Amino acid sequence: MQYKNSIQATFIERPNRFIAYCEVEGERVKVHVKNTGRCKELLVPGCTVYLEHDPNPNRKTAYFLITVQKGERLINMDSQVPNKVFYEAIQEKSVTLPGLLGDVTLLKPEKTYKNSRFDAYIETKQEKAFVEVKGVTLEDEGIVRFPDAPSERAVKHIYELIEAMEEGYRAYLIFIIQMKGVKYFTPNRVTHEAFAKAVEHAAAKGVHILAYDCKVTEESIKIGEDVKVILQP
Repeated sequence: MQYKNSIQATFIERPNRFIAYCEVEGERVKVHVKNTGRCKELLVPGCTVYLEHDPNPNRKTAYFLITVQKGERLINMDSQVPNKVFYEAIQEKSVTLPGLLGDVTLLKPEKTYKNSRFDAYIETKQEKAFVEVKGVTLEDEGIVRFPDAPSERAVKHIYELIEAMEEGYRAYLIFIIQMKGVKYFTPNRVTHEAFAKAVEHAAAKGVHILAYDCKVTEESIKIGEDVKVILQP
């Protein structure tokens, strides 16, 4: 996925989940944050960030925070990106889902099943599958975790993935790690133990738990390689 008009800036502050202020060429500008997570370990005052500049008069701000520099690592923090990266990877066949028989004949975003709206619905000539995609930006010494805050909605999605699988669908929980060069992925047990237990339960039932890193630049993000998943570190 390619952004348009990416520019470098310095992060100043984030007064609420949706808005931040950054310095661009000496000017303080208002920026929309495309991630409602806490991201406190990323958005540190004085850090380098990259903004998408879109001077549309119908928008409240012309700037959108997309990527942050954390040490030597670039981390994309656009929460709308993981689904797009996954769709692109399936369409380009750079990712094939384990256990899924046949070539993909249908890829439909945001398909409703019971009380959940899963991120993707896939069909081949032989099978049907539901996919839930989670973006991961929380990293510590090369270990990446999800979530960065408790998410009952995410837990509900996992149990309904299990139900879908028990009704004959293939089921996949995929973590898109919005950075490169990590050691492994593990559920964030400290932040949300119920989520970690739900992932373990899903794996035991046969839901495929997968993780992929991404190649991130100042103006693009593309799926990279599979990353080891450790459910009980």
